[in-house]
Amino acid sequence: MKKDIKSIDDIQLLVDTFYDNAVKDPQLGHIFNDVAKVNWQHHLPIMYKFWASTLLGEVGYTGNPMDAHFRLNEKISLNHEAFNSWKNIFIATVDQFFEGPIANEAKKKAVSIADLMFYKIHNYNQSAGVNIGKVRRD
Repeated sequence: MKKDIKSIDDIQLLVDTFYDNAVKDPQLGHIFNDVAKVNWQHHLPIMYKFWASTLLGEVGYTGNPMDAHFRLNEKISLNHEAFNSWKNIFIATVDQFFEGPIANEAKKKAVSIADLMFYKIHNYNQSAGVNIGKVRRD
């Protein structure tokens, strides 16, 4: 029987396994390795803190994931397929090791975060040129 996500050790297992799988994925691997050139020693502890904060209520995460993804999107279009791969790998990784209310919450939050990021990235890009320089005068 699988257990629920309850500790930083569980978070680390989830995050490490997820990224091990993501860098091998045809949709994502080149983004992490060739475009973002992720420094894993720096990135992984940030992700541990992010997910520990998100799922376990632990204090310690500071960061702006939207800004990082906006900057990455300037280098390569983060398309729908990439976000779907990210979600599918994350969900499969949770399901591989965990079950329970927090595991279910992890999957829901991951999907919600990915969908919101995709929406913001693509709506910001589409509307940026439209709204610049237009002043509403009522």
